[in-house]
Amino acid sequence: MSSPASPLPVAIIGAGITGLTAAWQLHRANVPVVVFEAAAGPGGAIASTRDGDWLWEAGPNTMLESTAEVAGFVDAVGLGGRRVYASATANNRYVVRDGRLVAMPTSPWGFVRTRMFSWRAKLGLLGEPWRPRSAADAEETVADFVVRRLGQEFLDYAVNPFVGGVYAGDPRRLSVRHGFPKLHRLEQEHGSLLRGALKRRNTSGGPKGRIFSFPGGLVELPRALASALGGAVRFGTRVDTVRRTAAGWEIVSRNGSSPRTEAFAAVLCALPADALAALHFEGVPGADRLATLREIEHPPVASVFTGHRREDVAHPLDGFGLLMPEVERHRVLGVLFSSSLFPGRAPAGHVALTTFVGGVRAPELARLDDAALTKLVREELAGLLGVRGEPAYLHIQRWPRAIPQYTLGYGRHKELFAELERASPGLHFGGNARDGISLANCIESGRRLAKAVS
Repeated sequence: MSSPASPLPVAIIGAGITGLTAAWQLHRANVPVVVFEAAAGPGGAIASTRDGDWLWEAGPNTMLESTAEVAGFVDAVGLGGRRVYASATANNRYVVRDGRLVAMPTSPWGFVRTRMFSWRAKLGLLGEPWRPRSAADAEETVADFVVRRLGQEFLDYAVNPFVGGVYAGDPRRLSVRHGFPKLHRLEQEHGSLLRGALKRRNTSGGPKGRIFSFPGGLVELPRALASALGGAVRFGTRVDTVRRTAAGWEIVSRNGSSPRTEAFAAVLCALPADALAALHFEGVPGADRLATLREIEHPPVASVFTGHRREDVAHPLDGFGLLMPEVERHRVLGVLFSSSLFPGRAPAGHVALTTFVGGVRAPELARLDDAALTKLVREELAGLLGVRGEPAYLHIQRWPRAIPQYTLGYGRHKELFAELERASPGLHFGGNARDGISLANCIESGRRLAKAVS
């Protein structure tokens, strides 16, 4: 009597944090998986490098413990004991106003006293709870939403720099429904941002949004996931074709010159928009429309990590970093105080800064050559933080197409993913082109993908 055939595995395309999370969740549930990754290692945009006593991040620099699920996930992966929370000295978040760094208020009394907003703007906030909400299906930019509810000054000195820091984007172009869905839900569910925020603050439990990393940088997380999956992750392997068949799914992949065709029970796509747009599908009605994902704007961003002797920096660096409002007309998006955030980022007697340049605001600056870019950063750091002399350490990381911009009309891309899934059972899409750009978003996206086939 022949033994029953082994169940077909689930194919996961992409070993970034979304794909690895989905694979790990399925692996824990004893569902066989194969992860295809064209690069030589895991993590996608997550890349941490130690060079002696310096440690720099090429992509994301921090992770937010935003939910109990994120906290539990890190624990379950085995990294709970290696979690390093942001230093208490990093509590200040600075915004530049009138050429000077101003700490963002962290309490009601701090808001009353802050120089960040005028008295007119502060008093205007009192009327926010009585302003009418928009229609639930209305398309509105982040800028229009904020001006309507909070006023121009809050857009200029709170939301604009925040959007520049998170998306490297422009609030006049981003959709509030898709780019900042929590803000949209606050208004829809409570009729007011202030009422909604107070209600959630009074009833919320679990983690309070603490920022963390690991001693070796954020790359520890994808490495731990890949290690747990072992040989199920195939690095240096590119997927040529995803084919729907009468029996299920086939993947044609290539590691070297010879193609390999294998059968799978389902296919989970966890690729960036550009890679997904280039993926070849057969037998999937409408898959040719994925080429429209190339229309998603991804502005260029340069991340410049500099190390300095402590005595060469006048500012105490007692904070997370600084964000730059567009109205201030500086040439950087922001500066992260890397060595103030986490230990082990700079040698003794030194500090580390990470400066971000470019984005939607000034894409041409991200394309400057290394010498011009270094000169720009040195000039900006001198004026903003009183940095003197040559950097003791320098690394430039360029992202020609960095962060997907959830602009007005972005819902058409999300609806396309949903249409393809409905038309082709067993095919699923996730990642930062669909489910949000933060690491927490991508982890939740991976968990959602795993649930779809388990």
